[in-house]
Amino acid sequence: MAEIVLVRHGQTEWSAAGKHTSYTDLDLTVTGEQQARQAGKRLQGRSFAAVISSPRRRAVRTAELAGLTVTETTEDLAEWNYGEYEGITTPEIRETRPGWSLWTDGCPGGESPEQVGERLDRVLARARELLDGGDVALIAHGHSLRVAGARWIGLPPSGGGLLKLDTATLCTLGFDHGTPAIDTWNAPAA
Repeated sequence: MAEIVLVRHGQTEWSAAGKHTSYTDLDLTVTGEQQARQAGKRLQGRSFAAVISSPRRRAVRTAELAGLTVTETTEDLAEWNYGEYEGITTPEIRETRPGWSLWTDGCPGGESPEQVGERLDRVLARARELLDGGDVALIAHGHSLRVAGARWIGLPPSGGGLLKLDTATLCTLGFDHGTPAIDTWNAPAA
């Protein structure tokens, strides 16, 4: 049975520093490029009916370096819009907003968990339609893919907070007796 393969983009300067990065369009670091190539090695021999990517450079470049041909891009796979929290870290946010959690509070001037969940539900519905033709790859970002994982198994968007996801890792979403299930999660590319 076909699977949805999630590929988180390789490292960027901001992901290495723990800075929230949504609409800021950063390039991969040298390490990020190496990670993307390693992800491609893990995917060798696997064919995809579709490769859907976030339009951000870091995602598209990861797909390219992994040897994947992007068949479509969509803003629905873009990273969580962090609004006023773009470019700053969680500890910095908590200096002025103790106890803040992206997963329950969202971001001022950005998106709520429910808004991100709606976007990822659309992506998963599209990917599910394409599974009849074979595996589907989704190339995107840490928080958006964590929400995708949560939504695939019926959890609310906040459930993504329970799913750690490192840069350039691979996850597979499949089925167990017809019920959506996570087959693998946060598998290193190397």
